[in-house]
Amino acid sequence: MSFAPARSAEMLAPRPAVLIQLINATIAGLVLLAVAGIFTISSALLTSWKVHYITSGGSFYEKLHPATYFMLAALFLLVIRNGDPIGDLGRMFSEARLLLFYLLCWAWLLVQMLATEQPFTVIIDTFLLPLLFCIVLWQLPPPQRKPILWALHLVIVSNIVIGYYEYFSGHRLVPLSLGDVVVLGEWRASALLGHPLTASGVVAAYVIALVFRPALCPPAILRLVLIVFSLASLMAFGGRTSLVTVLFILGGAAAIRVFRILRGERVSLLAVTAAICLLFMGAAAIFLAFDSGIFDKMLLRFSSDKGSAMTRYAAVNLLSHFDWHELIWGPDPARAAALQNAVGLKHGVEDFWISCIVQYGILSTIVLTIGLAGLFTEILKRAAGAAWLILLLVIIVAASSVSFSSKNIQLAQFAVLITLLLPRERTMAPASQPRGRPRSVRAYAWDDA
Repeated sequence: MSFAPARSAEMLAPRPAVLIQLINATIAGLVLLAVAGIFTISSALLTSWKVHYITSGGSFYEKLHPATYFMLAALFLLVIRNGDPIGDLGRMFSEARLLLFYLLCWAWLLVQMLATEQPFTVIIDTFLLPLLFCIVLWQLPPPQRKPILWALHLVIVSNIVIGYYEYFSGHRLVPLSLGDVVVLGEWRASALLGHPLTASGVVAAYVIALVFRPALCPPAILRLVLIVFSLASLMAFGGRTSLVTVLFILGGAAAIRVFRILRGERVSLLAVTAAICLLFMGAAAIFLAFDSGIFDKMLLRFSSDKGSAMTRYAAVNLLSHFDWHELIWGPDPARAAALQNAVGLKHGVEDFWISCIVQYGILSTIVLTIGLAGLFTEILKRAAGAAWLILLLVIIVAASSVSFSSKNIQLAQFAVLITLLLPRERTMAPASQPRGRPRSVRAYAWDDA
């Protein structure tokens, strides 16, 4: 009889390990659904489904994006996985202390919104969702990240294909809407990302990642085709800022490369020959595309901004309507909305920082900006050097559009793109040094796709 408990213990021993594996698989599945959701379920799509996500009315649960629910569930499973929620949370934040600082800055903004009786769900999807993604994604082992990375490739390429279809057919899969208003007569594609500018920002970041991290698509020919295919789609999405930024970055990188070659850097003859051939082929393709009129609509965006410059001037002029007390601590929400409509900015202020000042005041805007700097510092610490280029794109997008100042998931999209597509490469010394000159072994933080 004395051996019965021991046998029972032996029989029950494997169960905790199996349970942990099941929880890990569930967490990875929830993250995959969340990543797919933020690149396919836009606010415009939710509005077309009669979900009161950004429109008035509806229940509280309608005001949060599905990806937020997936990530909250994944975080809950993550902290209870080992039976020590407080200890696991402490360990997560101790490994990324600036995330805790960012969370405190977010809490400052939450308290202000509750005190001024503003809808606080706006800052959950916009600013809390990126934090949830970072916390959970960094805890996943490489084998569980690889399917999520492939899913990210799939949804982005699918959006690009849909963008081409919308541009050439003139038929939009998801109606373009601004709140309750459906926008008609807009030629720019939006695909499943909800808005042309959002789609342009995502595709631009994807192009930068493909160019500066070849491991994302090891076959050189396939990667080149994917880069050209994605870069050309920016003409269909119509994002001038994203297109110019990407071309500037790629042109700068090409100029630096040519300068190094001229200074004597060794390069294979085959690579030079292929580059020259591709250059001439690309120039011919661009000439034929322009001659056929495919990009005429995009060229008109550069020749006529349709009042975009006046909109930005009105945004700056809006600040002059508030006194110093309102500018520092934040104006009354009803007064700010009325003034915004009066100066012709009904659909938003096209500058993140000006919009934040109008909504929250200078003090809270400074706190939020410092918090965002802490968030991206932690992201960049775990990312490759090319992530700085995507951060440059993020700053330019924030300064030239409504971007993160309204309720959306665009900030989470950029955080996912950097974290999944551009992990840092680590250099590790081998355990035993061989004879001769010591070598360093390169290992990717995540498995290469």
